[in-house]
Amino acid sequence: MLYYLFDYLNKMFDVPGAGMFGYISFRAVLAAIFALIIAVWFGKYFIALLKRCNISETQRDEKLDPFNTQKKGVPTMGGVVIIVAVLLPCLLVGKLENIYLILMIITTLLLGLLGFVDDYIKTFKHNKEGLNGWWKIVAQVTLGLIVGLTLRYSPATVMNEVVTTRIENNVEVVYKSPSVKSTQTTIPFVKNHNFNYADMFNFLGTPYKYWAGWVFFVLMVVLVVAAVSNGANLNDGMDGMAAGNSAVIGVALIVLAYVSGSYVWADYFDVMYIPGSEELVVFLSAFVGALVGFLWYNSFPAQIFMGDTGSLTIGGIIAVSAVIIHKEWLLPILCGVFLVESLSVILQRNYYVFNKRRGQHKRLWKRTPIHDHFRTSMDQVLKIDPTCTVKFQGSKELHHETKITLRFWIVTIILAALTILTLKIR
Repeated sequence: MLYYLFDYLNKMFDVPGAGMFGYISFRAVLAAIFALIIAVWFGKYFIALLKRCNISETQRDEKLDPFNTQKKGVPTMGGVVIIVAVLLPCLLVGKLENIYLILMIITTLLLGLLGFVDDYIKTFKHNKEGLNGWWKIVAQVTLGLIVGLTLRYSPATVMNEVVTTRIENNVEVVYKSPSVKSTQTTIPFVKNHNFNYADMFNFLGTPYKYWAGWVFFVLMVVLVVAAVSNGANLNDGMDGMAAGNSAVIGVALIVLAYVSGSYVWADYFDVMYIPGSEELVVFLSAFVGALVGFLWYNSFPAQIFMGDTGSLTIGGIIAVSAVIIHKEWLLPILCGVFLVESLSVILQRNYYVFNKRRGQHKRLWKRTPIHDHFRTSMDQVLKIDPTCTVKFQGSKELHHETKITLRFWIVTIILAALTILTLKIR
């Protein structure tokens, strides 16, 4: 809204300073500041409201915390704060007709609603399983289809594979390859960054390979959305863990989106140029600002938890942002912490079930997701299952969750830096 107001003032009345809203960098910084302020201000009143309504955490098992951190009674559904703090700045300073911004708003609202329903069932229905898993899959598939089909059929979602800039007669001249619809994606650590999904189906011939490529792309979008949103959900187990990791990931995505949306930087890094994707920088800046503002209350000891309302939403935002700029294959590096958390749960469950069928109680780790392994002792495991053996017990020294959280943040910072470096490492 402010963007259109100041754009009008600049064009019609040449108001000094109004033209600043035409710069992505200015609007991105403004969005981050607005989001942070809204999260801190709104969070204070939202926490008070949740306490009055007795909407709090009831599922925590304090017996498994060796440091006796009391978390029952802490308000949950804090993801509402993040969602509000993300959307309001985007409505204020974003270009609302931008197709990519529209997709991000849809992502935020759809997964926010999904997580809210899940938290509602857990909190008010006292059902710790929450929403049936099939409904989560349906929502994630729906979002994947919306994003994938929009990128396929919207005339505004095009890319230029090659962009070069030159100075001719003291004038910058831009040369672009034709604007096309493409199923190309960026692959890290290879000389030629781009890989076209359609090339996997060359045996079908033209034009069928392109149709098959788009079907595969849409399925990939669904997979990425489901994987990252669930990974973020699993990472949300300690105060500040998911919010801090996601903020770092958001900063890396801001860099990638800025490069993809600028023909100058796209030329320099030799990546595909995606017109209009620079508006993601504004959205992601609000996203990072909202998460930092949320940490004001979510850092140890937490005054509020984000719940599935927040964790599913931030995972979806990360996934869809990467898909839009065709960088989904960088997510295993960038979201390495989410990936390890998910794999730890999958491997633990399958290992335990496999051995249980043989009459043995065996675990790979003391607890999963893997962050819980570092604060759980063998004595605690044996109190629950006296016959259990653990393959990877690790150090007997237990760590407080603040130390574990900070170390996970450090790992994510390293992975984010490595992700950005892949633009030059080939």
